[in-house]
Amino acid sequence: MEIAFYLSALVAVLATLGVITNPNPVHALLYLIISLISVAMVFFALGAPFAGALEVIVYAGAIMVLFVFVVMMLNLGETVVAQERAWMRPRVWLGPSVLSGILLLTLIATLWGGDPGRVIGGETLTARAVGSLLFGPWLLVVELAAMLLLAALVTASHVGRLPEPDKPAVSRESGARKEAS
Repeated sequence: MEIAFYLSALVAVLATLGVITNPNPVHALLYLIISLISVAMVFFALGAPFAGALEVIVYAGAIMVLFVFVVMMLNLGETVVAQERAWMRPRVWLGPSVLSGILLLTLIATLWGGDPGRVIGGETLTARAVGSLLFGPWLLVVELAAMLLLAALVTASHVGRLPEPDKPAVSRESGARKEAS
């Protein structure tokens, strides 16, 4: 399991460097997905399968869904489609493919090695243990984080509703449009 831990950590560091140094957002996202999956494998190696599963489901899955929605909402047209086809040459996929291959080989070797329940040290972290910690001594911190996320949601909603500069503003009292003089 120690080899799986160190290989997964190395892949996480290399993929994160790929995220930081890549100027193309689509390519950086591919490296980010690999980085998040390798961090999940680090959690699995440390004996925290619940944290590893949450890493894959929440971060890697949610980021992909968010990215798909952003691409769908932008609807940039045919010129961007042609540019994306030019960007998706095989050399673009080489880095993420090699890092994914290393993770896959590490996972297969770990599972093939016999005892998949082996961990580096410590006890296994279960969902019950996480829940009792989060809603026990850390309840105030969880509630503060929830309030912060709510404030961010309200702010994003408010910023998203700002009127466009070329449209006349709507009067709140009468609901009629103000005429520009």
